[in-house]
Amino acid sequence: MGKAARGKSNGSARSRPYDGSTSASKGRNAKNNIFKMNRDIGQHILKNPGIAQAIVEKAGLKQSDVVLEVGPGSGNLTVRILDKAKRVIAVELDPRMAAELTKRVQGKPEERRLEIMLGDVIKTELPYFDVCIGNTPYQGDIACTQISSPLVFKLLATSPTPRTCILMFQREFAMRLVARPGDALYCRLSANAQMWAKITHIMKVGRNNFNPPPAVESSVVRIEPKSPRPQISYDEWDGLLRILFVRRNKTIQASFKGKTVMLLLEKNYRTWCAQNNLPLEDGPITAAATAAAAAARDHDHHMPLADPDPVGHIIGEGGVDDIDDLNEDEDDEDDEEWNGIMDLDDPQEEEEEEEEEEEEEEKEDALASDGDGIHPPSSAPTTTSSSSVVHGSSRGRPRRRPRSRIGQLVEDKVGKVLADTDLAEKRTGKCDETDFLKLLWAFNNEGIHFN
Repeated sequence: MGKAARGKSNGSARSRPYDGSTSASKGRNAKNNIFKMNRDIGQHILKNPGIAQAIVEKAGLKQSDVVLEVGPGSGNLTVRILDKAKRVIAVELDPRMAAELTKRVQGKPEERRLEIMLGDVIKTELPYFDVCIGNTPYQGDIACTQISSPLVFKLLATSPTPRTCILMFQREFAMRLVARPGDALYCRLSANAQMWAKITHIMKVGRNNFNPPPAVESSVVRIEPKSPRPQISYDEWDGLLRILFVRRNKTIQASFKGKTVMLLLEKNYRTWCAQNNLPLEDGPITAAATAAAAAARDHDHHMPLADPDPVGHIIGEGGVDDIDDLNEDEDDEDDEEWNGIMDLDDPQEEEEEEEEEEEEEEKEDALASDGDGIHPPSSAPTTTSSSSVVHGSSRGRPRRRPRSRIGQLVEDKVGKVLADTDLAEKRTGKCDETDFLKLLWAFNNEGIHFN
């Protein structure tokens, strides 16, 4: 008997026998991957449980501690902190992550001890906490300029100060935090942070310990704020460091030679005298006055410079508005404040800026020589007087502002401070906290301020 004809088949059933199970597997994966990590805000979840446990252990938590966690993510660190602390305050920027963290502790005893604050930790008013733990989000250099540095200084400015902070940063940023005088990465960030806290490196963390892996390696540091805080003005301290670290590899004397720096110090000195009701005798320096001052300095060079009390206070025009003008070519440093704006210095950018400043100084010297009868080939000789010096040619270069007596007085005071402290020839990158404090104290005693 003939066999019934078998219908044609495209063979899909035999060639893909596990098609149904594959679809189910895809469905499960889709269910687990609820959302895609947002790399724009630096989301990289720490997936290594061993490192998460080590971070919690290094914090030395007590059962009575209130812990602030920055960037909890899906809660890998949070659940371990809840096992050892009294309460956890988690600050999360992404609402999706906050929802996942809520689900992770929902219906458990830990739910009552977890408080989630939705928002940017830099802009959020933080409640009281004893310890801070965080895996700071970053995406390349964004961490240094927008998240890491502001976070460090916001924590240091918190009152009362936390007992300790265990924070994970981009490795280069972490190495700058712990750098010591003479190190290649020693910068204004290092000196500023170490003035207010003891900072130690704990461990290195490879990028493969994160999901998704970031583009850079990471490090964990411990920050222990000094208690009590040093009794100095942060604005004064940071203002001095701004001037010195503009030329980190130059001598301290060279840092104070710039015209912009002297204008700033002159303006601050005028303000200080006005606040303390000290009269000032001002006006342009004539040739006769310059010669008399030089003769007096030659005669009394072995004597300390006196602080004259002349009469008449006139506020000059065209001064420097504030200390940020020193770094007008450094866009990353324009917004640094004690409330958490502290950027990351780039050694390559510093070298380029130093070269540009040297070129500018050479140009200024060349222009200044116009008054001595030396002129560029394309320009005609210009007339000089005791009150002004004309720069350059008929192209309309601005006239140099005449030097004032107050400006000369401030310059003499700066020279006296550098001579008395024996730090004139020392390079900024080699100076430690004691050197900077010695300079600040000496300048303030002479009425020179930096805020």
